[in-house]
Amino acid sequence: MQGKMRSTIGVICVAMTLSACDRDRVPELLHIRSDGPDEFAILPNKPLQAPTDYTALPQPTPGGANLVDPTPKQDAVAALGGSPARMQRNNASAGDGAILAHTTRFGRAGGIRESLASADEDYRRQNDGRLLERWFNVNIYYDAYAPQSLDAYRELERFRRLGVRTPSAPPPIEE
Repeated sequence: MQGKMRSTIGVICVAMTLSACDRDRVPELLHIRSDGPDEFAILPNKPLQAPTDYTALPQPTPGGANLVDPTPKQDAVAALGGSPARMQRNNASAGDGAILAHTTRFGRAGGIRESLASADEDYRRQNDGRLLERWFNVNIYYDAYAPQSLDAYRELERFRRLGVRTPSAPPPIEE
């Protein structure tokens, strides 16, 4: 009986040791896995229509736009009474040039998304939870990002002390 207990404890120790060695994976703090399609990325095509003049059709270009491709921004402009012809194909309207120039006036980092994703992956790797939390797939997202969270009521009081006019807020929920 005692030999069987020792072998069971030995197997558990080996399993825990091997599970701790898996540090090459990208840590998933929320443990959400989805192998299906992203339903928000699917836009239906426009209905096919026969053109009035076949010679007026644009030349087909590989990887280029199609007449039945969805154009939600241009459709919204047309629905609101604007001119969708003034919209550029890169989803930025001609009037957005001033906004883009103003927001990039101090320069911008070209690979900001990649550098932030890399920094977040490093942070998640450092705050991946303890062994049993990883082993039992425990959600540690809120614990990992707690130092970066903002206390809304503390900020509200800070702004009020500075004399900034703030809207009323409900009292904090006591836990």
